[in-house]
Amino acid sequence: MASAGTSACSTQPTLPSGPIVFKTVPYAFMLPEIICGIWVWILVAATSVSFPLLQGWVMYVSISSCLISLLFLLSYIFGFHKNSENWKVLDSLYHGSTAILYMSAAVLQANATIRSEPGHIEPGANVSTVTSALNYQLNSAASFFAFLTTFLYILHAFSIYYK
Repeated sequence: MASAGTSACSTQPTLPSGPIVFKTVPYAFMLPEIICGIWVWILVAATSVSFPLLQGWVMYVSISSCLISLLFLLSYIFGFHKNSENWKVLDSLYHGSTAILYMSAAVLQANATIRSEPGHIEPGANVSTVTSALNYQLNSAASFFAFLTTFLYILHAFSIYYK
């Protein structure tokens, strides 16, 4: 009977707390997720938004994901999880759903980048609506970081799921 109690304790997850979070594989992705998400936020905000519906969704996803991921990171650093198995499931569900949302935002940002390309004129638009090369470069960088952030969220979600 005593061995059954010890094996039940050994199946408990060991979730990191404190600075070890930055060295543990699935949780080490959190800081790069936040940093890349901030870059998406900054780069989209720096452009003259020509497509508010597209880039508004990108801003919403990047800001909300950045803030919630920051809360998760602080929770792990301060040990609010109390080594609970439910916390691991919540983390996996959050990062999986955020990866899907970020993929939609990255695709919309790529669409906005293509539509803001210098020389690309929308049907029915006059020549004065063509955006500058700087907006195109900022949109391109935002698209790159949006796809990179999506990849980081996918890596985080799968590494927690398969661990």
